[in-house]
Amino acid sequence: MPLATSNFLVPNGTFIVVLLAFVVVVWVIAKKVLPVLNKALTERQEQIRGELEAADKAKADAEEADVERQATLEQARVHAREIVATATATAERTVAGAEERAHEAAERIKQAAEAEVANARQAAVEEVTVRVGEIVLAAAERVIGREIQAADHQDLINEAIEAVRAESATGAAAGAAGARQ
Repeated sequence: MPLATSNFLVPNGTFIVVLLAFVVVVWVIAKKVLPVLNKALTERQEQIRGELEAADKAKADAEEADVERQATLEQARVHAREIVATATATAERTVAGAEERAHEAAERIKQAAEAEVANARQAAVEEVTVRVGEIVLAAAERVIGREIQAADHQDLINEAIEAVRAESATGAAAGAAGARQ
């Protein structure tokens, strides 16, 4: 086996052809393939950059919308509190007005009842006075045995009425004071 014929350090014709083919392939790749790849990569990079910017803008818009929503919600809460406060105040005024009207009505009813009682008492006193006058006159006629003159009779009745009225006025004042307490 000859050793001298295969020296790998000495280039032979195949090596030069392979080297030339390699240089041509590298040149074709550098001139034809790399610009297309670079262009595609640059376009893809720009597309990604645009999408990121759109995402950032969408995020900012969402945050702004959230702030606006929060402000609207707070405004609605404040408005609801105002409505509740107004309704409460109106209800309190209505209740106070109704209580005042009820007190006024009760006072009117009480005064009307007191006046009715006073009128009934006065009517009863007058009726009793007339009846007592008749009884006294009948008793006096029996005791004296004769009829008393009409003028004397009227004077006696008037005196008895005045006496009963004085007593009833004193009793009515005491009764009204007791009813008020």
